[in-house]
Formats: sequence, C-alpha cells, structure tokens
Amino acid sequence: MTDAEATVMKMGDGGFRPAYNPQLASDTDSLVVVGVDVATVGSDQGQMAPMVEQVTQRCGQAPDAWLVDGGFVGHDQIERASQRTVVYGPVPAPKDKTVDAHQAKPKDSEAVAAWRERMGTIEAKGIYKRRAATAECVNAQSRNRGLQQFQVRGLGKVKCVMLLFALAHNLMRMAALAPDLLGLGTGTSVIPGMGA
Repeated sequence: MTDAEATVMKMGDGGFRPAYNPQLASDTDSLVVVGVDVATVGSDQGQMAPMVEQVTQRCGQAPDAWLVDGGFVGHDQIERASQRTVVYGPVPAPKDKTVDAHQAKPKDSEAVAAWRERMGTIEAKGIYKRRAATAECVNAQSRNRGLQQFQVRGLGKVKCVMLLFALAHNLMRMAALAPDLLGLGTGTSVIPGMGA
C-alpha cells in the first residue's frame, strides 16, 4: 500500500492488491528470455507491440513469429505487431455461436483478417499449443524460484528485479544448452567438474 507507483490489480485468488504486471518474452526453442518489461496496468492489452519492438531492437531483427495468449490480442496490437512478425494468438469466441470466429469480419483490417484466418488453421492451432510448454514454462519457473512478490518499491526497482531474474534464468539456460551446442552431449553432467 505504500508504493505510489503500484496499481491495484485483480489477483489470481480473486482479491485486489497493489501490484505490477511483469512481462517476459522468451524464445520458444531455447526458453531464453529475450525481452523484459513491467507494466502498471493489470491487463496485457497494449503490451504486445512494445515488446515486439524491444525484442527487435535487442536482437537486431524481428522474430519470425510471435506467440501470445488471449490477453494480448487487441486489434490495434495485432496491426502494429504484424508489421514486423506473424502473430499467433487465440481468436476470442463470438457471442453468437453460429458465427465463425476465424472468418474475416467486414471492419477487420488486413492484418486482423489474416490473423483470424491463420488461427483457424490446423498448423496455427498446433503452434499455439506449444505456448504452455514454452512461455508459460518460463513464467512458472519464475514463480517456482520465488518471484511471487516484489520486495522493492517503485517501477524502476521492480524492473531491475525482473532484469536480474532474466539474467539468472538465461545463465541457467546457458548451462543447460551449452554442452549440446559445443557437441558434448546434453546436460551439465558432461562438462568436466560439473557432474557427480
């Protein structure tokens, strides 16, 4: 309650408390964190395009595809992100069950219409299923490693905590990935002095 920059948000337990909304972008193959931000709003709306921009600047190129959950798929965000990458995110179910959610609507922009149609394909549905084992895995690991409540106050300090988490996470991913990348096999047990 003493953090003036925190915003009261709805929590997973149904309660409302002052909080921040950390955002992590990760590579789906390596699970390396490639983007970090912290929002002061409880919704993920409006967060996709800025993260795509951040990752593009950091990595020197836009990712081929961008996999997001339903909280990120606002039409304006799809339009902006689609200028750089192909967006994969769920199409909300229509109120009228006789309407095909994947059919382009008359007021849809070209990018939104393409997203709707793409998400109706078997290929896109298969790609979206990977989200639980990739992006959600990184989020779950953050909670498992104790990142559930910030012990600092202020947006700048909270962002520093998230950057430190991303650095530590990526160092652990490097330890897991390096042996295979070096042709030594998989896992830290193949590195001399690291095994049991």
